Amino acid sequence: MDEFKDSPTALVADVDCTADGQSLCTKHEVKGYPTIKHGEPGDLKDYQGGRDFASLKKFAEENLGPTCGPSNMDLCSPDVRKKIEGYLAMSADRLEGKVRNAQRIVEEEVPLMKKALAHMKKQKGEL
Repeated sequence: MDEFKDSPTALVADVDCTADGQSLCTKHEVKGYPTIKHGEPGDLKDYQGGRDFASLKKFAEENLGPTCGPSNMDLCSPDVRKKIEGYLAMSADRLEGKVRNAQRIVEEEVPLMKKALAHMKKQKGEL
């Protein structure tokens, strides 16, 4: 981990899920130990590669780094940049409301849409 300690773009951290880090591990759905996660802090993905330092370093060099977002607008496509600029222009309360609404749609509406779509496909097959 010393190799990345001064990195402005990478964080390598060790969390003890049996002690003070338990809430963090629960939040990120850590189910077994050791677990390696990577990605944006709000959207961590499970790492599936080799566990030796050379494999981890190679993965980091090839896959990790700055990504499109408010701090790196130059990495965004024009369409995404416009969306982010619109979100940044909103109040925090308004943006939190939009997030809640989008989560509700994903959690409540999408499953219903999938059921309706499956029903339509089944009916089409019966004709």
